[in-house]
Amino acid sequence: MTETPYAVEMEEIVVRFPGVLANDRVNLTLKRGEIHALLGENGAGKSTLMNVLAGLYKQAAGVIKIHGRPVSFNSPKDAIAHGVGMIHQHFMLVPTQTVTENILLGLDEPRFIMNLPHYDQKVRELQAQFGLQVDPTAKIWQLSVGEQQRVEILKVLYRGADILIMDEPTAVLAPKEIDELINTMRSMVAQGKSIIFISHKLHEVTAVADRVTVLRKGLCTAEGISAKGLTQADLARLMVGRDVVFSVAKEEQAPGSVVLSMKNVSAQNNKGVPALRNLSLELHSGEILGIAGVAGNGQSELAQVITGLRPCEGSILVNGEEVANQPPSKAIAQGVAHVPEDRTKVGSAPNMSITENTIMKDYSSEPIGNGWSINFTKARTRAQKLKKMYDILAPSVDTMARKLSGGNLQKVILAREISTNPRLMVAVQPTRGLDVGAIEAIQTLLLEQRASGTAVLLISEELEELLSLSDRIAVIFDGQIMGTVDAKNANIDQIGQMMIGSKLETL
Repeated sequence: MTETPYAVEMEEIVVRFPGVLANDRVNLTLKRGEIHALLGENGAGKSTLMNVLAGLYKQAAGVIKIHGRPVSFNSPKDAIAHGVGMIHQHFMLVPTQTVTENILLGLDEPRFIMNLPHYDQKVRELQAQFGLQVDPTAKIWQLSVGEQQRVEILKVLYRGADILIMDEPTAVLAPKEIDELINTMRSMVAQGKSIIFISHKLHEVTAVADRVTVLRKGLCTAEGISAKGLTQADLARLMVGRDVVFSVAKEEQAPGSVVLSMKNVSAQNNKGVPALRNLSLELHSGEILGIAGVAGNGQSELAQVITGLRPCEGSILVNGEEVANQPPSKAIAQGVAHVPEDRTKVGSAPNMSITENTIMKDYSSEPIGNGWSINFTKARTRAQKLKKMYDILAPSVDTMARKLSGGNLQKVILAREISTNPRLMVAVQPTRGLDVGAIEAIQTLLLEQRASGTAVLLISEELEELLSLSDRIAVIFDGQIMGTVDAKNANIDQIGQMMIGSKLETL
């Protein structure tokens, strides 16, 4: 019998959920030693298909073969035993345990005695091998989103998987880290490993993938085609079914009065280390101020001190009212909307419905509530209106938030925040991990907020996005503003120098 060239063969896979046919007779083959990109809009069925391969879901029909042999997975442990490991888009980590403890969870070794220093060293060696640096002794809750993603990658590598499913692995990484990860992926396939790579960053797909499979609404629109010669526009058309606008149009408009004024603001991160250092900035109505910087330079803490989620020193005025060291309700009362970077744990309640998630800011006020009870009929009616207005793809407004794709969950959060008619919107990585269609929709929503007079603080690690949407760009490094430039005439090299610590006046 001739040995098969395929590491994975998924044939006619069908997956159903109540009211949804997530995968409709989908085929996917992964050759040994290749990087195979799996593309599609949020909700197209990509993660569902990969959850079947990883042993998390059971298909209703279809066959899976690993190295030519039919397999049946009843759990992720079964998949790992066959060399299949999945790096999830939404992290599967225990916040109160260390990096090493999370990596060891579920393994047979150690069985009785936990010699943590020994395993910390093994994790360090693995990090050195693949260039994924993170403190093995740190608790997960102390880590940035990017560091947590590295832990997920390390978990799979530690288990020795030779078939890796990477679900949006670059979504939370800085550009330099993305380059390092791509080099790591190429090194792994050169050693015989096989990778299924899910990404919405089409330039990464064209740069690294050998073949491409595209899903749209649970069906294959392209099955294992060669990536050679494909353009980003070609891929977007296969994903969305139409031509996609990669750069949204922004109308010229003069900024209004000052909405946000921060003076000499300092704050610590979760490890007690200074994250913001005497930071000052101003933001006007009808303006988008972009915050550029490499991950971990105080962006998260900046958003948190404005929205009342982190104590600080200094002054933060919103519409002339002090909100520093006040509860979040104070910021909300001043018209502050918040789109946090962690949409699943901070931006939403995963086990609540779309309806319940959309009323979180006004459940106690008319017409939704009266302080004593909630009128769920009116709440559902409004949620249905928002679902239609923001094109949220879900069976109904009673669907749990945790069952939504990343893009649809982000639309729920934006629908809730925009429906409050905010004066200031703090948007942190609002398009991270989303497909090209969802990115286009969300960027349009942000520009509509600007046009309506809302002041928008846009924190993003996507420099192209900042240049496209922002009126001004402030660069943050080590908790300090290195300089602020006009986005229209911005010098990318100059911004890059500020991102690594050079002040504007020295350039």
